[in-house]
Amino acid sequence: MMESFKNFIFTLTLYLLQGVTASLIQLNNNGYENIVIAIDPTLPEDDKLIQHIKDIVSEASIYLYEATEKRFYFKGVSILIPKTWQTKPDYEKPRLETYKNADIIIEVPNPPGNDVPRTDHFGQCGEIGERIHLTPNIILGKKLDEYGPPGRILVHKWAHLRWGVFEEYNEAERFYQSNGKNVPVKCSEAITGANKAYTCSGGSCSVTSCTTDPKTGKFDKDCFFLPDKVQTEKASIMFMQSINSVVEFCTEKNHNKNAPNAQNQKCSLRSTWEVIQDSEDYKASTPMTAAQPPQPTFSLKQIRERILCLVLDKSGSMASENRLNRLNQASKHFLLQIIERGSWVGMVTFHSAASVRSELVQVETDAQRNTLITKLPAFASGGTSICSGLRSAFQVIGKKFSTDGSEIVLLTDGEDNTINTCFDEVEQSGAIIHTVALGPSAAIDLEKLSKMTGGVQTAATDNAQNNGLIDAFSALSSGNGLITQQSVQ
Repeated sequence: MMESFKNFIFTLTLYLLQGVTASLIQLNNNGYENIVIAIDPTLPEDDKLIQHIKDIVSEASIYLYEATEKRFYFKGVSILIPKTWQTKPDYEKPRLETYKNADIIIEVPNPPGNDVPRTDHFGQCGEIGERIHLTPNIILGKKLDEYGPPGRILVHKWAHLRWGVFEEYNEAERFYQSNGKNVPVKCSEAITGANKAYTCSGGSCSVTSCTTDPKTGKFDKDCFFLPDKVQTEKASIMFMQSINSVVEFCTEKNHNKNAPNAQNQKCSLRSTWEVIQDSEDYKASTPMTAAQPPQPTFSLKQIRERILCLVLDKSGSMASENRLNRLNQASKHFLLQIIERGSWVGMVTFHSAASVRSELVQVETDAQRNTLITKLPAFASGGTSICSGLRSAFQVIGKKFSTDGSEIVLLTDGEDNTINTCFDEVEQSGAIIHTVALGPSAAIDLEKLSKMTGGVQTAATDNAQNNGLIDAFSALSSGNGLITQQSVQ
């Protein structure tokens, strides 16, 4: 029960945070890179799991390459290691990779025993999905009989995720009637097999011939299609990737338009390959010539304490429209509700010059949060020098840690035309800068700060009747902690 609750909390955390930061995946010369695979922090440490993830991605890459006519493969993958696992020399610190933007989650089954692999895809046909969910039993090859080789499972789920195709089977309606016969829902129709009934009674189960309803002529609900073990048909991956001969997607030539499955229902009777051909990935690529794709590269990145410095504007323009008061309210909300326990937090304020309000403090107690709140700016005056604030933040962070991979939350009305004078320093720092623009006059270069560092860019109007500023701060949760790591006031 406790394990299910932990899994629920983890899933809920991801759900609440999704959409704040998009996937990092990029298609580069036919190879998908910046793929993030995250290991659920509730899973016990297991080095075999990491090696199996590498093996599965490598196998899946070859299968994907063949299935897409040498057009796509897996090029670069980051594996996120839980903070609770033992630190090792080859574990790097993440930069932009978080649980929030993970493309594949390895998680405990919920409920226990439910190892069904799935892709969160809530959009229309052809739209990119959210993420893939796999369990350790899938990764460790313990569910071969049910789902087939894990690498093939990954390609099946990747097709949902990346190209927005759907299943070509139908668990709720396994057969349909055609010319007075019960026909299995499958693609392609060339897959051979037998229709059998699987019944259980008194603790024993048996496979028998299917029976039909005399009124409708349809097979009873316990009837299913049992594929032959030996096949020659190559399609389709979205029907049953576990069949050894299956190495292709259904095309316009062999697609079964009569089958009542999700692919037909949601994609206007088009085959999966036709949908893939309409994707931006397909249009931006041409087939390769090599017999096999290059091997994927892997980076192991372990979640660590968050290192963050607030950089808050207290210039004279912040006195208008009640901006400073709203800045303090939003900052208080961030410090009390958003920043995760165990994080390191510092604070800098600036007008024409910068002032260190707090060196880095590791937030473990509510008292520490409240002490930081007392450091918030009390009045607004002077000019605006955003670069002064950023340079001061680099110094605050640099006293304890490397600035590389650290975070800066910059809240300002952005009325400063000298921001570009510190772009080089920003890039060299390796820090991730999240910008919160308040009011209508933010400089264009403010937006560039977040874009060039991979930070989150948010904005709030001067309308005091909405919670735009608090919402902007709420978008800055790291996405790497459980809800229980955040303060509940």
